[in-house]
Amino acid sequence: MNKTAAGVSLVLLMGSSLATRASLAEESKKLVPLPPKAKLALDEDWSSGKIQPKRWYALRKKWGENNFGVVPENLSIVRDTVGGKRRQVLRCEAHGDEYTGPITGQWRMKKRVGGVLVSKQHFASGRFEVVMKIGSEDNPRPKGVVPAIWTYGYRAVKVPGKLAGNFTSIQPLYNPNIQRWGKGQAFYWSEIDFPEYGKGGKFERPMYNTWVNSKHQSLSFDVHGAADGRYHTYTTEWRTGLVPIKGVKDSQVAKAKGFYWIRDKTVSFRLYLGNPLRKLGRDRYAVCSGLSARHWIDGRFIGENRTFVPAMSGQLNLGAWLPKWAGPAPWKTAAVHFARVRIWQYGDPGDVFGVLTEDITNNFGKDG
Repeated sequence: MNKTAAGVSLVLLMGSSLATRASLAEESKKLVPLPPKAKLALDEDWSSGKIQPKRWYALRKKWGENNFGVVPENLSIVRDTVGGKRRQVLRCEAHGDEYTGPITGQWRMKKRVGGVLVSKQHFASGRFEVVMKIGSEDNPRPKGVVPAIWTYGYRAVKVPGKLAGNFTSIQPLYNPNIQRWGKGQAFYWSEIDFPEYGKGGKFERPMYNTWVNSKHQSLSFDVHGAADGRYHTYTTEWRTGLVPIKGVKDSQVAKAKGFYWIRDKTVSFRLYLGNPLRKLGRDRYAVCSGLSARHWIDGRFIGENRTFVPAMSGQLNLGAWLPKWAGPAPWKTAAVHFARVRIWQYGDPGDVFGVLTEDITNNFGKDG
């Protein structure tokens, strides 16, 4: 073969290789059929006309700055047109800076009050499918409100202040590396936002955030105009697994809640991030780890999280709130609607159930 022919062959081979890689990359973005092990854990279409208390609870809660929380009074089941058909949907109402109606939030304040509904059940690895509409066609992007879908689970573990700086045998779940909101208080935190719209009053690239205890990453993806006052199907696939951790001995862990927990500061926190371990054998362990959270809207791939993805379970949250970072809300009322929610659980080996088990608490005082 002459040099010219060899060069042409090499170019063709390289082109073919690049085309194959591009094809594989596109193939990986497809929303594939559910795996055989998937189990339908929740299917909600609000057709009963009521919020079922065995499935859901409404938050009365305030977090963040420059808002007055979310309240149950801002949640209702209403009729709307979805896919050309009239049906029941969940309405999560938000009250802006100009609201003067009867509903109040924390400290009996009227403005900047939202509504959030939370699943009673905790979930981990699986597929989450939520049909959501933001605003209305005449006001599809109400500035100042944060429409969101997210999973959240938490657990506070306290020890006396004098023991705060190290692990302690009196509380095997206490980890000094995840102290938050006070000395001697460890805080376990599991959260995936998919997505959270409205930062700075913008809706083009919402946030897809992840939290593992004290670690957090925030990404933003182009959602191709999904905030348009129409219903869209938001799909997220959350995967977990077991990641071997080298060098951990039986003497460096304690067993609690069905898992093993690091009890030695010489084990690098970055190797496990506060997550529990599974025992593989004598002096052999693997970390229960979140591997990925991949996102689609109407079947179109949006992006993925691969950093600080949780393994611990969380409850599904649906709704809208009005934090300071969303900016001014120059209107009276806006709403987010949810037409259907379906969740399939995969039972991946890294799933952690039974540790984060509490419902989110009401933090309004008796005086509001």
